[in-house]
Amino acid sequence: MRNDKTTLRDLSIFSSDGGGIFGLIDHTTTHNGREALRKLAHQPPASPEALQELQDTVRFWTEHPDSWPEIISNGTLVMLEKFFEAANTAAPAPGDISLLFGTFMQKFLNRSEYFFTQFSVSHIADFLKGCRQLCESAGGQAPALLQRELEAMRRELAHPLTDEVVAVGPDTPYKIMARISHRVRREMKPVILRLIQHYARIDAWQSLARATLHQGWHFPVLLPENPMRFEAEGLFHPLLGNPTAYTIAFGQSRNFLVLTGANMSGKTTFMRAMGVAAFLGHIGAGVPAAAMKMSFLEGIITNMHVEDNLLRGESYFFAEVQRMKQTAEKLIQPRAHLVLMDELFKGTNVHDAYECTRAVMEGLLKRPGHLMILSTHIYEAAQHFSDREGILFACFVTQLSEDNSYRFTYELRPGISNDRIGYRILQQAGVLDLLSSGTNFPER
Repeated sequence: MRNDKTTLRDLSIFSSDGGGIFGLIDHTTTHNGREALRKLAHQPPASPEALQELQDTVRFWTEHPDSWPEIISNGTLVMLEKFFEAANTAAPAPGDISLLFGTFMQKFLNRSEYFFTQFSVSHIADFLKGCRQLCESAGGQAPALLQRELEAMRRELAHPLTDEVVAVGPDTPYKIMARISHRVRREMKPVILRLIQHYARIDAWQSLARATLHQGWHFPVLLPENPMRFEAEGLFHPLLGNPTAYTIAFGQSRNFLVLTGANMSGKTTFMRAMGVAAFLGHIGAGVPAAAMKMSFLEGIITNMHVEDNLLRGESYFFAEVQRMKQTAEKLIQPRAHLVLMDELFKGTNVHDAYECTRAVMEGLLKRPGHLMILSTHIYEAAQHFSDREGILFACFVTQLSEDNSYRFTYELRPGISNDRIGYRILQQAGVLDLLSSGTNFPER
């Protein structure tokens, strides 16, 4: 799956304050694992087979959370990185004369070096012990992807110096630690750095498992690319405190869903819930739904939050057109995308928006190889296509009262909505009363 920066932003995958969807799935135990998880979010598996292997691995960690070694902490890896950054591999080994003094004298004469060596070697020993524990506890029953990662770790752990390092303990004399420290710098740096990379990837996978368990999500059933299908029951947006659940099913024969409803009725939230679920399913995690089936997607394309560019002199409408052009270029590709389009052409007048929306919908109907959702509050555009095959129509109905009040149900229903509540919202906000009041500013 390939997702551009605009899609990741529209779906709130990352957030500058540490929230967003990434904040929900980040249960990593190390900063290296967090970076591996971030990389996975930017570069999900590129094939259905790779995705299935990844989901099998994440599912394994939901079933075996106790197999994760607790001996390795984020501080362990931070210390290892500092150790190798400070290491001088060309330095000679500590001689007998320099180690002639006992532990007490070493602490007195060379205090900083003594504690750095002791602390570093202890953390290296903990890291290697943790890697061994991981291979032993998870190895026998691990799925294919995890098994390959663990086998690579075993090959690194077969280094001749590993046993000697692992044997280090609180009572190990300083002269032995100093010699081990020197040898590790010269002989094991590439080995340990590769082990950190393996460990980070596995940390990212177990993080997705912890998130799935913590959030109460369910793994989607992964289907072949053809025929296209996306079916979900009890689908909801995971960033909402009290979300409404949706049920949706569309696919090869009816691949185009048109959403109508008043502003703020729930159209955008529903589309984002779809996009987030598809994203999470394509990085191997559980999804916020009671049940879900989905075909492998080449990517998610969003047209939601377009921004103008004052420095380039580009208007909001031109930015919308450019994003639609990027969408069209991707839809020429044969592999399926999930396309989420929210209220197209807001940057022009109602008549132009209607004509442009109609034209785009005509073009989209010629691309049956993708799953597409278009929301619009232009009732006439949806009504124009009401008798066309291949289109599903769903709406969010607003309950209107005789006293001009309204209530959003946020329930997804079949059909086309003609609700128009903009004037009521303007009225209830008191804008019209303020403008029609007789108060004027005094003349100066």
